[in-house]
Amino acid sequence: MTSSLSSKQTYLLDKLKYYWHSASERISKTPERSLDCAYQSVLKIKAIEDEHFGGKTILTEPVQDSTCFASVLRTDVEKQVTMTKMRLAEFKASCFVLGNLSTKNLGKLKLVEEFLAKYTISEPLANTVNVVGNADAINVETVNDKTAVLPRSIGRTLHKISDEFNPKAEAEYVRKYRNSRAKTKTAVRFIITLIIVPVLTQHFSKQFLISPIVEKTRGTDDSQLFLNYEMKEEALHELQSYEEVLKFENLIHQAPPLSPEVVEDKVKHKASELAKEFHHKSNSAVSNVFADMAALIAFGLVIITSRKEIIVLKSFMDDIVYGLSDSAKAFIIILCTDIFVGFHSPHGWEVIVEGIASHLGIAANKSFIGLFIATFPVVLDTICKYWIFRYLSKISPSAVATLRNMNE
Repeated sequence: MTSSLSSKQTYLLDKLKYYWHSASERISKTPERSLDCAYQSVLKIKAIEDEHFGGKTILTEPVQDSTCFASVLRTDVEKQVTMTKMRLAEFKASCFVLGNLSTKNLGKLKLVEEFLAKYTISEPLANTVNVVGNADAINVETVNDKTAVLPRSIGRTLHKISDEFNPKAEAEYVRKYRNSRAKTKTAVRFIITLIIVPVLTQHFSKQFLISPIVEKTRGTDDSQLFLNYEMKEEALHELQSYEEVLKFENLIHQAPPLSPEVVEDKVKHKASELAKEFHHKSNSAVSNVFADMAALIAFGLVIITSRKEIIVLKSFMDDIVYGLSDSAKAFIIILCTDIFVGFHSPHGWEVIVEGIASHLGIAANKSFIGLFIATFPVVLDTICKYWIFRYLSKISPSAVATLRNMNE
């Protein structure tokens, strides 16, 4: 028996050493592997340029050829450019962490960065945000950039009348429409990316990486069944309810008569099931902590590598928000403030904080929750009032007047 146990331990240790060695080797080769993937993507784009576009940059002009073949080529190029950006970001992050940049990779790195710089300036997004020369010259004109002496509506009306007599008005309208469409597509795609990337990172990292490690690390020790006293109280409450249901059904003869020994056996079986269930919940809560960290890192990487998309998203949101009527602006502001800082908001914040605590396996501290509810909505309300006073009163005074009348 002892020799069998010893052989199993030796086998497990050998397996762990093998997995650790494989993981270490794979991690150490991450910069080289990421740069190779980015380099291969650049070569694919270069091959498409040489074969179908005469060696010219593919995304320099608006789409003139509406054939399915041209659309497929452009879609493939956009996908390869995105893949190159992601792999280059992975290369830089891994080099920063590991610090093992090899000199033999400098040639590939230079080619990839030059190629991305060309496509970063050339793609339709550059026309949308008025790029001149490089990314630092981005100039997205938004509604709140400056405050005019006359109301904006008068200026817009005069500008519209002058455009009617412009012989190039139709071409200008088509150009603005294309830019607006490109801006909308970029903004929506960026919003979806901001949502999907962290969610998928959290889910897959938890399921395939973190949860197996946590389950092997924590084992099946009974002392680690419950992360906090609330879990233990919940398990005891379920066990007591189950035992009371058995006794009640036995008393009213809705079930076959059970002896005390049978009842005790059923309760023991239920306790064993609850132990497994709450051990799994505890493992899941521990895994959530590390999976959420991975999701935050993924979100940060998306933000860091998408500076231009953020500018386009800001311009897109400005067009939507400031394009609303004054009544619609006032209605949305009142709705949001009443939800988050209104009279009934403390109940919602309490549910949110308790849900986050349960997700992370932390006992809900009533004192902390009360302090949070007493301060955080007040801070939000102050920020909202300052924004109304500082920005909205200059951009849309009539919206502020409408908001004041609706509040009264």
